[in-house]
Amino acid sequence: MKVLCLLRILRERTDENHIMSATDLCKALEEYGISAERKSIYSDIEALKTFGIDIVQKKGSTPGYYIASRDFEIAELKLLVDAVQASKFITKKKTEELIKKLEGLTNKYEASQFQREVYIYNRAKAQNETIFYNVDYIHDAIFSNVQIQFQYSEWTVKRELQLKKSGAFYVVSPWALTWADENYYLIAYDEKADKIKHYRVDKMKTMSLLEEKRLGKERFQEFDLAAFSKKTFGMYGGEDAKITLEGNNGLAGVVIDRFGQDVAMMASDEEHFRAIVTVAVSPQFYGWLSGLGSGIKIVSPESVREGYKEFLKKLLDNYIEE
Repeated sequence: MKVLCLLRILRERTDENHIMSATDLCKALEEYGISAERKSIYSDIEALKTFGIDIVQKKGSTPGYYIASRDFEIAELKLLVDAVQASKFITKKKTEELIKKLEGLTNKYEASQFQREVYIYNRAKAQNETIFYNVDYIHDAIFSNVQIQFQYSEWTVKRELQLKKSGAFYVVSPWALTWADENYYLIAYDEKADKIKHYRVDKMKTMSLLEEKRLGKERFQEFDLAAFSKKTFGMYGGEDAKITLEGNNGLAGVVIDRFGQDVAMMASDEEHFRAIVTVAVSPQFYGWLSGLGSGIKIVSPESVREGYKEFLKKLLDNYIEE
């Protein structure tokens, strides 16, 4: 127990700016009910170093030991903390639990820097933790190459999740999980529809694995998840169309951020560019486009231009007084 407790003390209490002498380590071991002499500390330190723990001995007027490197740097842990905190599908309770575990991967001094993130809850968070069990089920199904069944729900005006299709079970073949628009989605093959579909994982209920093997391998091999994410807005499906956009040069970065650096883009004149993109045409795409204002427009095809005009007319109708 002595060498294990010694390792814990070094991990939790030391770094380059916080060293502990052999005497300090002996006193710390007493907190665990372990009596030790300084000479034994030296041999224990050597044993830990031989095991692969990066322990550095500092000499001079204030000699001592500290852990020099860890599995995660503080910047990497802060990045993970920010990701957990920003994830809408992770509940407040689970957020606190995950950040506490991340704190355990560094010493107490660096862990204290996480406190500024822990209490920032100014964004929407999921209210239930079924998503974690669903993700686990889905990974098991993919690994075991079997289909899953579940009930699917939607939000009502009473802010309650209501089962769709009167609670009927969906049966699909799961192939991948993806994170888009701050939500977790399952990408799966629906045999009845003979197509690849996506489902919000946090809206899936009473999930279970089936004995039937997965179907749709050929369809999924043709499915480009990266391209799907670029062309789909709000994960709403629609008919794919190759669209030419023309916009002010100041909006070039917005288009690149949305469709990727490999987007086909060329100068239209000194102040404008044209970009050719493939999108799933939907109200969500039109909504994204309208959010950019008059600085960008659809050049072609004409059918999508007309669809966008109709979308804008319907919006305007909401504000025309009788």
